Amino acid sequence: MSISVIERAKIQAQVLVPLVKALQAELGEARADALVRKALGDLYRGFGEEFWKAQNKDKSETDLGKAVSSAFKTYASDGALAYDVIEQTADAFAIDVTRCAYAEFYKALGEPELGFLMVCSSDFAIAEGFGPDIRLTRTQTIMQGAPQCNFRYRRDGGASR
Repeated sequence: MSISVIERAKIQAQVLVPLVKALQAELGEARADALVRKALGDLYRGFGEEFWKAQNKDKSETDLGKAVSSAFKTYASDGALAYDVIEQTADAFAIDVTRCAYAEFYKALGEPELGFLMVCSSDFAIAEGFGPDIRLTRTQTIMQGAPQCNFRYRRDGGASR
């Protein structure tokens, strides 16, 4: 039985939310958040590396648009995300997320700041795992109250690897 990413996030939150709140109370919010961001960043960077290697298996180069589209389909499973594809090429992938069950869940808990810390911040670490020539730009998130999240992935230099 496979558990969707949104269900895993909900299960993890049962442990992580109280743990992060305890760390914040003990260490202060800034120090605790930095510690959580680093620990989760290292974990998610590794996930990004593994995913990218799997996409690049038996190929001389990876199509960025196809690879990141595949990743978003995984994160969107079970109706977790609704999004519009703005651009999809070998060197770019751009989407606007218009509905996010991750944000809905953390807002219902009354913890959107922790949702941003534990869910949204991981997006950049995952992108780092794709390699040094892949950049993610995102200027707004639903978790932080915007009407949509704007993900823009680009390969530096536009050269496939």
